[in-house]
Amino acid sequence: MVKLLILGGTGEAAELARNLPSGIDVMTSWAGRTKTAPNLPGMVRIGGFNGAEGLRDFLLENKFDAVIDATHPFAAKISAHAAQACKEADIPRLTLLRPPWEKREGDHWVMVESLEDAAAKLPELGRRPLLTIGRQNLGIFTPVQDAHFFVRLIEPPAAALPLKNYSVLTGRPPFSLEEEQEHLRFEEIDLLITKQSGGNATYAKIEAARIAKIPVLMIKRPAPPPGETVSSIEACIEWLNRLSA
Repeated sequence: MVKLLILGGTGEAAELARNLPSGIDVMTSWAGRTKTAPNLPGMVRIGGFNGAEGLRDFLLENKFDAVIDATHPFAAKISAHAAQACKEADIPRLTLLRPPWEKREGDHWVMVESLEDAAAKLPELGRRPLLTIGRQNLGIFTPVQDAHFFVRLIEPPAAALPLKNYSVLTGRPPFSLEEEQEHLRFEEIDLLITKQSGGNATYAKIEAARIAKIPVLMIKRPAPPPGETVSSIEACIEWLNRLSA
């Protein structure tokens, strides 16, 4: 019996937990940034670990045999903590990283290194941006005064957002192409701001922007920590099978 900790918060993490082979005792960790967590096999843990040392101690105290980091491609802090914790605890770690989106004919992508760069570049590109970066870093866009933001969130915010002019669009992915096109038309959106997250759940917004011929301000991914990385559930299962052989 392999005792596995999945660092989750993504659709891929949930899919992995639901498709594990027999002989895996699994716990999935969920950050808890939304009110609801998925119903998954095994145990589900909500909340953080108090840094790399806290995660290391948690792994050792609970006698985990392996960790699969299936967090969001932009969850750089927890991925770095996982790498450090697993190294110190001498526990095998695998990163499940969804492939990035690929630029296609008709796409107008403006690539930037950071959210700060995106905020600086925004005034050149649009006045009614659809902002799809989550809620944690919205304050970076506070200095942008001459824009009306359409902020996509999974749940309504508990407090006012740190933006001068904005509307909130709530919904949980996946979104259809028709839904995304309707948002762009109805709100007269002229710019999409997004992270290079990859995956299928939110790709429709990229396709809708291509069809509408509006630019996409795309924030590049941070580099993952060193270590073995795969891009599919099947590769994760193969890795686990090797561990338990």
